[in-house]
Amino acid sequence: MNDRIYNVLFLCTGNSARSILAESILNLPAIGHGRFRAYSAGSHPAGAINPYTLTLLQHVGADTGHLRSKSWDEFSGTNAVRFDFIFTVCDKAAGEVCPVWPGQPVTAHWGIEDPAAVQGADEDKRKAFATAYNQLHRRIALFTSLPLDKLHGMSLQGELNDIGKLAERGE
Repeated sequence: MNDRIYNVLFLCTGNSARSILAESILNLPAIGHGRFRAYSAGSHPAGAINPYTLTLLQHVGADTGHLRSKSWDEFSGTNAVRFDFIFTVCDKAAGEVCPVWPGQPVTAHWGIEDPAAVQGADEDKRKAFATAYNQLHRRIALFTSLPLDKLHGMSLQGELNDIGKLAERGE
């Protein structure tokens, strides 16, 4: 059994919804099983977590006390956490020039529609956040089931890219 703990960073533009959801999902003991330490950040952080994000996470029993909207600059310095995996969860962040990440982490794009952009009634917004949560949960569950200690190079990259394409295949 591999006792290694993998560090994972989820990136989005605002770090107020999708990346925060992903960080929280992977840090759930039932999902990450103590094998992962998840973080999140944004290229242009909103400065606050979307209230629908917090409500949803509290509803599923996730610890939200430590969560905050933060810049990816916090994770790009010499003394920063070394990541094994970095996932962009929004199309805008995927197209931006990212900092140089120490340690050459494996990267993939897992685009999710922005629930914070949904206009309308509260019920419509709650549904959008639930949809984003469910899509991320499914992708992260698939990620955590991969035999990471046996996959290397192109085969690992291919698996991660395939997970990110789930929505294109009618997730």
